[in-house]
Amino acid sequence: MNVSEYVFTLSSGQEVPVFIETKRGLRNMTLRPKTLPKLEIHISKPWTTSEKSALRFLESKQRWVESIFNSAPQKQALKPNDTIEFLGRTVLLVHDSAMRSNKYMNSDKTTLCIGGDINMFESRVREFIKTEFLASVKEIVHNAPHEFWPKHISLRDTTSRWGSCSSTGTISLSWRLAFAPYDVMRYVVCHEMAHRQHMDHSAEFWMTVSKLYGFGVERAKRWLARNGGELYKHF
Repeated sequence: MNVSEYVFTLSSGQEVPVFIETKRGLRNMTLRPKTLPKLEIHISKPWTTSEKSALRFLESKQRWVESIFNSAPQKQALKPNDTIEFLGRTVLLVHDSAMRSNKYMNSDKTTLCIGGDINMFESRVREFIKTEFLASVKEIVHNAPHEFWPKHISLRDTTSRWGSCSSTGTISLSWRLAFAPYDVMRYVVCHEMAHRQHMDHSAEFWMTVSKLYGFGVERAKRWLARNGGELYKHF
C-alpha cells in the first residue's frame, strides 16, 4: 500500500494528518474524514491522479470536512458523582480512596464505587466496564448452541468495525459496545457467532444471525449506523 502523510490546517488553526493511498482500478478520488479515536483525513486516488491534485481536491472540500469534524461527539471526562450508561443500566459513579477494589454498592447495580487513587478514577472505571462487558458477552455466547461458540474472545478498541471473526475461531469485539443498548450489543455478538458457520454475508449467513438473535436484527443494525459515534464519547 502506497501511503503518503501530509498535514491539513483547519480554519481553527488545528493541524490534521492526511493519508493518501493510491489504489489500482479506482476511477475517482474518495475522501474520508475520521473523527475517532483522533482526527484524520484519508484520501484514496487512482494511479493517474497526482498527490498534489488530491490535496487540491481536499482543499475544495474544506467546509464539508470541517462540518464533519464539528459534529463529531466530544469526549466527556468522568468524575465522582457522574452517571454513565452501560450494559443497559444507568450507573452512579462514586469514589472511596480507602477501597482497593471497585464494586457495585447495591443489588440492582445502579451505584458503582471506584476505589484507589482519584487520579486513576477514569482508567479504573474503564477497566471495570470492560470486565463487565466480557462477562455479558460470555453469557450471550453460552446461551447459543455450542457449535457457534468462539474458541477465544478478544476485546478491542476499534474504529472501523464493531466485531470480527477469524478463521481460527477467535471473535474480536469493540468493548465500546458496552455503551450501546443491550440488544444492540447482543446483535453484534450474534453476528460474529454466525460467522463461525458462514464466513461471508450470504443469505444463509443472515438467516443464521436471525436464528441466533431473534426478531429485530434490522432495527439493531440501524441503531448502530445512526448512533455508533456516541459510543466513543467517554475515554
